[in-house]
Amino acid sequence: MRTHDLVIVGAGSGNAVVDERFSQLDVAVIDEGPFGGTCLNRGCIPSKMLVHVADLTGTIRDAGRFGVQTRPGRVDWPAVRERVFGRLDREAAEGEQGRRSSPNVDVLKGHARFTGDRTLTVGTGADTVTVRGERIVVAVGSRPAVPPPVRDGGLPYETSDTVMRLDRPPRHLAVLGGGYIAAELAHVFHAAGSRITVVEQEDTLLSAQDESIAAAYTAIASERYDVRTGTALTRVEGEPGRLRLVLDDGPAVEADTLLVAAGRTPNSDRIDAGRAGIDLHDDGRIVVDAFQRTSAAEVFALGDVCTPFPLKHVANREAQVVAHNLLHPDAPVRTSHEAVPAGVFTRPQIAQVGRTEQQCRQDGLHYAVSVRRFADTAYGWAVEDTTGFCKVLADRRTGLLLGAHILGPQAASLIQPLVIAMSLDIKAFDLARSPLWIHPAPTEAVSNALRDLDLDPDPGEREP
Repeated sequence: MRTHDLVIVGAGSGNAVVDERFSQLDVAVIDEGPFGGTCLNRGCIPSKMLVHVADLTGTIRDAGRFGVQTRPGRVDWPAVRERVFGRLDREAAEGEQGRRSSPNVDVLKGHARFTGDRTLTVGTGADTVTVRGERIVVAVGSRPAVPPPVRDGGLPYETSDTVMRLDRPPRHLAVLGGGYIAAELAHVFHAAGSRITVVEQEDTLLSAQDESIAAAYTAIASERYDVRTGTALTRVEGEPGRLRLVLDDGPAVEADTLLVAAGRTPNSDRIDAGRAGIDLHDDGRIVVDAFQRTSAAEVFALGDVCTPFPLKHVANREAQVVAHNLLHPDAPVRTSHEAVPAGVFTRPQIAQVGRTEQQCRQDGLHYAVSVRRFADTAYGWAVEDTTGFCKVLADRRTGLLLGAHILGPQAASLIQPLVIAMSLDIKAFDLARSPLWIHPAPTEAVSNALRDLDLDPDPGEREP
């Protein structure tokens, strides 16, 4: 058994913990898969590269609205797939090779499991090795959740781990789930020529979003896809390539391919966390404190395996916190999960930060709400936007933003000024009137929504 100063379990955001500041430490990085984790290999990066293709296809399809004559766009799926994964597979290999070239880092390939206090086995059978870390970082991520009717059915299915590498687009893709992964991949394959049916047990798609966003997106999606909301899958019948999804309400869905996008499961159950004294939440996430420390001494965790916000930018911030706290144990810093933004890269884009209006109601907050449409701005006229809007919520008494929600062009970029305002406690009134906002630009929907908030009077801060 070899003992290292630091053992990193997971080569996604966990690998980002170690930089030149750790050059004097003996480090081991363990992963059974390609370097870069979910984001680089089967998550946010390939999906967004594919979404861009889908957006281009949509732009070509809609060009006639602007007086531009084009031929119908057709996606060359093999070429698109090669462009995406030809690059990303190379990035993963180069990332691993770069880490292997670090003189103080050992790279161990294989599945890791705890056997006791800061002790793990890596690999199986005769190839098993045992390692111990003076300190350990657990960053093993999460995996797609597969509900029993699919798991027990014995018929093939795809998840976000596999569907983007298909040889060709399905003729008819049934998507089980109505969250952000389902929304983005439905957009991708619809643009690639697949017929799409979405099955979601909630009454709307994107039900975790603000109610206005969820309702608007569900209406948009229903114009493009066969959307079945308020219904659950009971079983999958048929044979490979000819699947039949039996629902508890409404007619069955027949499709050649099933994509399961019904949430994700932390990978804590795959590492025998209990043997190391690592406590878990009821949902399987590792329990961590504000410093990313687990219940086991000298064991930290970050990313999807522990965070309440399974997003790459959150995992990266947590990695920065862990790195600092490993190097400065006597002056640790805390992770902040305030004002966490998120985007959904559909057409149109969606972005959010903070509370939804339904959460404001449930919490009994004294809030103001304002909604402004892109169609009421000059930029909205330019891009012929008829569905997009910006919705902001603020505390009536303090003027501080409680949440913001955008559906429309460039939403994932437009949300950032609102994230900054919430992070720095900038009042909605000041954000609307102190900086100049470019005209004509999509930001006008944001500034107009801020200006329209009906806040309690505060004579000391009001200007004409």
